Amino acid sequence: MTGDRITGFVERVGAQGLAALATARGLVRVLFRTVARTFRRRGGEPGGVLRQMNEVGNRSLVFIAVCLGFLGMVLVFQSSLQVSRITGDPSPIGPQFFKVLIHEFAPTLTAQMLATRVGAGIAAEIGSMVVTEQVDALRMCGVDPIEYLIVPRFIACMVMTMVLTVFAVIVAFFAGALTAKLSFGVNPATFINFSEVRAGDLVIGLTKCVAYGAAIPIVSGYCGLTAGRGSEGVGSATTRAVIGSSFTVIVLDFILSGLGFMVFQGGA
Repeated sequence: MTGDRITGFVERVGAQGLAALATARGLVRVLFRTVARTFRRRGGEPGGVLRQMNEVGNRSLVFIAVCLGFLGMVLVFQSSLQVSRITGDPSPIGPQFFKVLIHEFAPTLTAQMLATRVGAGIAAEIGSMVVTEQVDALRMCGVDPIEYLIVPRFIACMVMTMVLTVFAVIVAFFAGALTAKLSFGVNPATFINFSEVRAGDLVIGLTKCVAYGAAIPIVSGYCGLTAGRGSEGVGSATTRAVIGSSFTVIVLDFILSGLGFMVFQGGA
């Protein structure tokens, strides 16, 4: 009996490992095909990029503003509270908060929120097209689903992730400045200080924006294209897209932060 349990355990682990390898291979394949077709687009949905930029960017503004505004207030309040207990002077919080926003919090938190809202939408939309055989109809008409469906979302997500991150930095920083003023009496002229920001911080922040903006539509689009049949398949694809996109953002954050620290020797 023990031998059967061990055998079953090994079989399950092996099956999961093979499934993970197949998923990784599919994601890499979609990534390379998307990048290749991005640089040599010959068709696609008319106005597709602009429509997706509106979907990703304009419809996420309120969501990003509310979430980053409250997070900025909470972070500044907690940081100022701890610093006040130690030194009694929370005024140095502003420059350090802006530095951390640029290269860490704003890109990553913005991408995490886009992974939930935009990633789920991409997977649900493409998954529904797979279930209703619209993707098969595109192939029969000689249209590449990658070029028609994923490339516009890929371009829009990369552009709008950078735009939304800049917006998130502004909202979070000024919300933090307001909190510091009202809660601890910190002069806004002292809080709004950019002296700690270096070129390395900007490079790391922009690199993360591009990486996150590319990862979310690739992962979500792959989940949508591999959706099973029926409504359950669309639901499963949406769940996998949110989890996969969020996990990819976290992994990329770890990798890029480490590389940034090594390249800029602590400038990150």
